[in-house]
Amino acid sequence: GTFALYSLICRYAKVSLIPNQQAEDHQVSNYPLELPSKRLKLASVLKSSLEKSKFAKLFLLLITMLGTSMVIGDSILTPSISVLSAVGGVKEATSALTQDMIAGISIVILVFLFMIQRFGTSKVGYTFAPILSLWFILIGGIGFYNIIKHDTTVLKAINPIYIVEYFIRNKKDAWVSLGGVVLCTTGGEALFADVGHFSVRSIQVSMCSMVYPALILAYTGQSAYLRQHPDSASDAFFKSVPGPMYWPMFVVSILASVIASQAMISGTFSVVYQSLSLGCFPRVKVVHTSANHEGQVYIPEINYFLMLACVGVTFGFKTTVKIGNAYGIAVVFVMTLTSALLVLIMIMIWKTNIFLIILYVVTIGFVELMYLSSVLYKFTLGGYLPLAFSAFLMIVMYVWNNVYRRKYRYELDHMISPARLTEIFTNKNISRIPGLAMFYSELVQGIPPIFEHYVSNVPALHSIIVFVSVKSLHVNKVPADERYFFRRVEPRTLFAFQCAVRYGYNDVR
Repeated sequence: GTFALYSLICRYAKVSLIPNQQAEDHQVSNYPLELPSKRLKLASVLKSSLEKSKFAKLFLLLITMLGTSMVIGDSILTPSISVLSAVGGVKEATSALTQDMIAGISIVILVFLFMIQRFGTSKVGYTFAPILSLWFILIGGIGFYNIIKHDTTVLKAINPIYIVEYFIRNKKDAWVSLGGVVLCTTGGEALFADVGHFSVRSIQVSMCSMVYPALILAYTGQSAYLRQHPDSASDAFFKSVPGPMYWPMFVVSILASVIASQAMISGTFSVVYQSLSLGCFPRVKVVHTSANHEGQVYIPEINYFLMLACVGVTFGFKTTVKIGNAYGIAVVFVMTLTSALLVLIMIMIWKTNIFLIILYVVTIGFVELMYLSSVLYKFTLGGYLPLAFSAFLMIVMYVWNNVYRRKYRYELDHMISPARLTEIFTNKNISRIPGLAMFYSELVQGIPPIFEHYVSNVPALHSIIVFVSVKSLHVNKVPADERYFFRRVEPRTLFAFQCAVRYGYNDVR
């Protein structure tokens, strides 16, 4: 996600707004990286420019927060649109249910989904793969059936020349339709976030051998069906399902929508957990739900916030059309911001050939900006919702991070000098008693001013004093045997030490 990319940039360039870097951090085994060579002028110039510009540092942090906020907003819309669309399929079996009743059933399912989050996914996670495999087999099989039954010539649509002709023929309407097309790619942004949980090869195999072929068959099959039934465009999915397969497909679609929602909810917990480790989110309770998988966390406050937001969105919009208008903006914004950060990494860290970077920007950037402009066109039709969510979350994150940075800089500016520390320890009015005492501080170097306040109220010190600070390194994980870094406070006769406890943004604390 965006925080991982931001952390990678911070490892190569001093762009973090919290000055808690130590030279010893580079001794962590998975931290050392080859810095841009002076021979590579572009990488060096970019690195220098980022380090010197306060605006660039703040801008990087803000777009990282924006991307994270959009992902959280995504996790509000995904459960709503997924469950609502799946439950809405029941209208094909009975017309007795109104849209309000469908929204009510969806809300019940959503509340149940959020209420079971505290139990974790480890107990039911083993059912996810079979259900999703069945889902892809069914939609692929039904798509193939519709192609054979209704119109095999629809396969010609795979030829890219037809999209060019489509734009020439429809012009503005074709551009506006991209806002709906982007919904076919939703979930792709979560797919690459899962690289941290699965190997790249496993994702490549599953995507190429099952997911992509099934989706192509499903959408092509619906197109073939619509060639014969153009009036069914508003609900082509369930209407194209053969009669005997309707109820099995209805049940599997609800299960698949719940799993998709579960994936986004769990992803939100992980994103917030990463934000916490980098001082970009208010401190909330984090519960580890699995003894075997450290990445499975549950955050009660976030869970109930998402539940209320999902219920509100489902109750307020009631139809997938309006939610779809909002959903596209969140997805495309995240993709665009990720690509922007990736360009920085390609220049400064990977030192990619400039022509390949230009090719990437021209192709991927052009496509993403086309989609972004299209979804923004629907701003007044519901597209404002994810931006409103993101604005609220960004304000919360920025205010917290700003206060955190101000507090850190205050302690840094008012830390106790070595001479003053010696005076405190040698003061005859202060007793030294046997034992060890630990004082927590945000400072990784220097003694915090709160220590002097403590001594003035409690005129006694233990024989050994340890000042402990917890810091996050811009790496995924810190090996357990390299987590603690001790340094003796001079002069040695004080028997005082500093201990920095170092974590990566995905480490369990």
